[in-house]
Amino acid sequence: MDNQKELIVGKVCKIYDKISTLESLNPSNHVNNLFTQLVTTCTSPCQLDVTQLSQEVKETIAKLIRLCGKAEGLLETHYSALIGSHEKPLNHIKLFPYYSNYLKLSHLEFTMLTRHCSQVPSQLAFVGSGPLPLTSIMLATYYFRHTCFHNYDIDALANAKAYDLISSDPDLSKRMFFHTSDIANVSNGLKEYNVVFLAALVGMDQNEKTQVINHLAKHMAPGAILLLRSAHGARAFLYPVVDASDLKGFEVLSVFHPTDDVINSVIVARKHSVNQGLYSPVLSSKCSEVEGFNPLNHGNVIDELTIDDQA
Repeated sequence: MDNQKELIVGKVCKIYDKISTLESLNPSNHVNNLFTQLVTTCTSPCQLDVTQLSQEVKETIAKLIRLCGKAEGLLETHYSALIGSHEKPLNHIKLFPYYSNYLKLSHLEFTMLTRHCSQVPSQLAFVGSGPLPLTSIMLATYYFRHTCFHNYDIDALANAKAYDLISSDPDLSKRMFFHTSDIANVSNGLKEYNVVFLAALVGMDQNEKTQVINHLAKHMAPGAILLLRSAHGARAFLYPVVDASDLKGFEVLSVFHPTDDVINSVIVARKHSVNQGLYSPVLSSKCSEVEGFNPLNHGNVIDELTIDDQA
């Protein structure tokens, strides 16, 4: 391991030591500063392969990802309550400190989806939507203005807070639905969706993530699109990594690893069908219709896989 990689791994482990001893992960100046340091370290340019690290460091990563997930949930709960306290919550959604990141991420995901969807999805599922379903809100508001969004979360309180954000909006309140359910218990319902989003923190380790993906592969409609979030390089200290080999039952269509302040990698895959030819991807012209569209606004593409590339 070269010096830069050793430096990043050492720094992350030191920050983990501090985070793991905190009495509370609720948002505060101290907690926010520690996680800001962590994100800054993990998004520095470095070709780091976490699979090559020592077992001890891998165990630290696993524990750190769970702490990050817990802290992220508490942060979203805090800001969902704050935003929801206003008369028109959606007018105050920019109060969330990572709003701009979600804006970029949802734009990236829309751009990737439109490369492989021949038509606008009529119904879309988001698995692991949480108390602050920013991706669903942004996609429904700016990109898929006639699509129905079905948000799934295991936490009833998270869904209640999420619903409070959109309940007063005359449009979104008719198109956004919230289901309190473990996605592992949803089977026939999954066949209703043209597109399924899988949040980064649904399945906190390789085994859990694989179980969720296998369930989706079994019950999604043939030819439906799965869009899921992963992590690459040092960002794998923050979120679980999904490898193409984990996507059994799916054809991987494209992979994008951002190099700017967007943390999550994005993978687009298609559920295998009996006749693959029926679902050949169509490059939609919608991308060019998006105001200010710039496919390079996420930094350089480290790795972009398409069907043509694989062929």
